Amino acid sequence: MDIVAANGDGTGGRELFEVPREVSYFNTAGIAPTLTASLEAGGAALAWRARPWKIRTDDWFDGAERRRALFASLVGATAADIALIPATSYGCATAAANVAVGPGRQVVVLDGEYPSGIYTWRRCAAERGAELRTVSRAPGQGWTEAVLEAIGERTAVVSVPQVHWTDGASLDLVAVSRAARAAGAALVVDASQSAGAVPLDVREVRPDFLFAVGYKWLLGPFGLGYLYVDPAHHGGRPLEENWIVRRDARDFSRLVDYRDAYQDGARRFDVGQRTAFELTPMAVAALEQMNAWTPSGVARALARHTARIGEAALAAGWTVPEPRGPHMLGVHLPAGVRPRLLEYLEARGIHTAARGDALRISPHMHTTDEDVDRLTAAFRRHH
Repeated sequence: MDIVAANGDGTGGRELFEVPREVSYFNTAGIAPTLTASLEAGGAALAWRARPWKIRTDDWFDGAERRRALFASLVGATAADIALIPATSYGCATAAANVAVGPGRQVVVLDGEYPSGIYTWRRCAAERGAELRTVSRAPGQGWTEAVLEAIGERTAVVSVPQVHWTDGASLDLVAVSRAARAAGAALVVDASQSAGAVPLDVREVRPDFLFAVGYKWLLGPFGLGYLYVDPAHHGGRPLEENWIVRRDARDFSRLVDYRDAYQDGARRFDVGQRTAFELTPMAVAALEQMNAWTPSGVARALARHTARIGEAALAAGWTVPEPRGPHMLGVHLPAGVRPRLLEYLEARGIHTAARGDALRISPHMHTTDEDVDRLTAAFRRHH
């Protein structure tokens, strides 16, 4: 479905969200507002869950498989390549458990990257005698160039996002992937701040592992995330051993006939409580809408807003990162301006976020021109 056809003017779909007109919400990168369709699906799921005698054997599996397939379609994967996980930390830990990192080798990460990944790789490096190499940018340098300079013969893993979580500064994942493969290193991608809102095709990027939480740009509930696993790792070791990922698990009468064999593909890496009766219908409703909009459609719609916001920030004498993702940006402000601006915005129902040294602004399809007008007017007042 094309966004213009769906929403009239190509600017989004405020009517699909529970966001009052007087609220201008620019913190999707923190936690997204919930679609009305997801709220309705969640209410129905709670009522259904209250009557467990209505739950059939297939209900333990079918919703999870639908969710798996819907996410796969957003990133160019097949359902068999997707594991269902609860959090970024779970996805990163799964990757760390299944890549080769030995003494004297390096794990390349970005300066100021999301903490869960950094903590995971710190532990991995310490336990295996490896080194965490933190990449910083020289003045005027982009993240892609900085990462490419850091990759060398000692590199075992390159762990990067598609956009930096603090300000939306982007990386060329295809270029990074080529360099990682040439060095014999694994590529691990945190797509939590881009999957669904920016075009991303695992067939082009070719990551070993790619993970994303569901409650940000995918508009879903907490606790339901996604992990792409390259087929080369489908035989790897999961973090936990649970019954629902075993072959023939649908036959409840034979669950005590213990099986070592897993279900096909990346399903062995699923978290044990993946069924999530109460939350899965909410995630499915959100993923169906995201697939209708398409990542490229969302990116086009949000780029229109972030371009205006970026222009207003530059006109105020502030800086924004380049290159950056189309869907979010961080405004770097002079010392002392950010606290006053944040206080002013919050008092007027304009919600942004402070991350690192940036004022992070992240709209979604609920965002309107009126919202952007209110934000940019505040910029002019505080420049």
